[in-house]
Amino acid sequence: QVQLVESGGGLVQAGGSLRLSCAASGRTFSTYAMGWFRQAPGKEREFVATINWSGGITYYADSVKGRFTISRDNAKNTVYLQMNSLKPEDMAVYYCAAQRNAVRVSTNKRDINYWGQGTQVTVSS
Repeated sequence: QVQLVESGGGLVQAGGSLRLSCAASGRTFSTYAMGWFRQAPGKEREFVATINWSGGITYYADSVKGRFTISRDNAKNTVYLQMNSLKPEDMAVYYCAAQRNAVRVSTNKRDINYWGQGTQVTVSS
């Protein structure tokens, strides 16, 4: 069992930066692929980024490539999402996701094993 708790969301102006954190419980954190999804009002939850168990493999949605960076610290059971050059269209609730037996989390939310409760990111124009 893995429990995920996100933090770091907030209000930022367009062009600004935020860093989200996701703290995970459980001794097997390092064996899970981790990722971030987001959901804007009235829209489906969509994939943002993923990282494999060692941190050596990352993958991003085209909409955030070059602006967002995902990383993890297995000693701290934490995964991060550094978000730079934020745009109003990045505004959403961001969810941490964990998937077992995978190199990276699926872009299909139905394949995710564990979700965090979400953290709100608001970008003002």
